[in-house]
Amino acid sequence: MQFIILMGVVSLFGDITYEGGRSVTGPYMAFLGASAAIVGFVSGLGEFLGYALRLVSGYFADRTKAYWPLTFFGYGLILAVPFLAFCGNWQAAAVLIILERMGKAVRAPARDAILSYATKEVGRGWGFAVHEAMDQIGAIAGPLLFSVVFFLKGGYRQGFSILFIPAALTLFVLYQAKIRVSHPERLEEGGTLGAEEAKPVQPFSKVFWLYALFTFFCVAGFANFQVLSYHFKIKAVVPDAQIPLFYMIAMAVDGVVALIIGKTYDKIGLKALFALPILTIPIPFLGFSSSYLLALSSVVLWGAVMGIHETIMRAAIADLTHIKKRGTAYGIFNAIYGLAWFLGSVSVGVLYDKAASIIPIFVVATQALSIPFLFFMGRHSLVPTKR
Repeated sequence: MQFIILMGVVSLFGDITYEGGRSVTGPYMAFLGASAAIVGFVSGLGEFLGYALRLVSGYFADRTKAYWPLTFFGYGLILAVPFLAFCGNWQAAAVLIILERMGKAVRAPARDAILSYATKEVGRGWGFAVHEAMDQIGAIAGPLLFSVVFFLKGGYRQGFSILFIPAALTLFVLYQAKIRVSHPERLEEGGTLGAEEAKPVQPFSKVFWLYALFTFFCVAGFANFQVLSYHFKIKAVVPDAQIPLFYMIAMAVDGVVALIIGKTYDKIGLKALFALPILTIPIPFLGFSSSYLLALSSVVLWGAVMGIHETIMRAAIADLTHIKKRGTAYGIFNAIYGLAWFLGSVSVGVLYDKAASIIPIFVVATQALSIPFLFFMGRHSLVPTKR
């Protein structure tokens, strides 16, 4: 648990940096002259590469066991966020946004594999939930920092420049974690060849692939915050200075829901995923309205869905896969997640420019397609890791 908390501090500072940036990238690109379709494409492409490339980095992590080098390199690319301060057009901003997401692709499978080893004894759901909750402290602080800059009459460039500080702290704390636990796999193996390690490596199970299909349809219908915030700015639904605060609220909800859903998963397993389509469907109906209160409600739901995405969707992979294929499994899962996010973001962005009224129909359809896979998974037993 001490190691999980230390890695949580790494994510805390990392989230101050990139979630602070993500809270305003939609409005910032609008400020630089981008359209909704461009915002949707860039944010979607960034997420796609940020997840699809994990297929390669996850496999590489398993083959080389270079968990720490990959994690360090990936977190190093977080410096792309404060460099947004120097962009003079949306094209340059797009390159940096995508570069930061690629950094997450490099670090995430290795980091999640490291965390999966540490969560075995405390419970997968709870361990990932604690990490996510700490992660969200940073995700709250980052947008709040930007709002303070706006309230003090500063601009985007001043806000991005301040983010150099948490970016540097991210790398410093990560180095401290590396010193304390040089071989994270021993946390699960107990320093010797554990029972899980001794089992023969089997192909990925049918449940794993059903889970991947559920993930694809569920995530494809999840409207991202960049397009929602673009709508808030263009239609003047929310004042510019409050948009980062809305993102901060979403991150706070994310952290609280993560703790609740993590404990729930440890008790009931994959059944906890039924909450996802239920919470996702109302978001476009509320978020793309002209009402301030409905927009706020959509952001609360958006944060709750992200809390589930970032905890039990990750935790389940560890319970579905062999320890020797953990990095590869996270790579496959994240590649599918990223592809779905990309297609969904582009679809929502284009629909917003051409026929915004169709967005809710698109979301309902994708969520409806995801539900049967949950029922198919229900026919197979999955008992979460016991403490």
